[in-house]
Amino acid sequence: MTRLTALNPDNTTGKAKELFNGIQSKLGMVPNMMRAMGNSPALLEGYLNLSGALSHGALGVKTGELLALAVSERNACDYCLSAHSFIGEKLVHIDPTTLNNARHGNAADIKTNAALKFATLLLEKNGLVNDEDVNTAKAAGLTEGEIGEIVGHVALNVLTNFFNNTANTEIDFPVVTAAVNA
Repeated sequence: MTRLTALNPDNTTGKAKELFNGIQSKLGMVPNMMRAMGNSPALLEGYLNLSGALSHGALGVKTGELLALAVSERNACDYCLSAHSFIGEKLVHIDPTTLNNARHGNAADIKTNAALKFATLLLEKNGLVNDEDVNTAKAAGLTEGEIGEIVGHVALNVLTNFFNNTANTEIDFPVVTAAVNA
């Protein structure tokens, strides 16, 4: 059972209604996570702004989806695993093997693999990475800007993972379960 209410966009007013209308026009629906975030329009707007900014970053949408899967697996967020598996396969056209590998922090491409490994280190070390960790990422071809974006993607996904795990958001995508929850 959900712990935070997913608002009905038809029954909202003010800033939440404005944000829901924008989401509806872009996606054709308002996903349950965003409906629950709408209880705090400030949170929903912050999420949308950071997500939107990162989607135009140097790492690109594909790497962003793979990072989301790696972070979500480690945080056991079934909602985000479900959403990003669906988005990755159906909208970004990433093959299922690549999606599954990303959940475990692995990629065939050296640079993408380094991004996933760095994201995993950020989580394992609570952000307290060291010179060697950063230099290893740089040696794999990641720029300082891309390393900064990885930190941003990790932070964004920790936000959504923690939010959905707190809210126990009803999954409105084909369900994918974290290995620790299986």
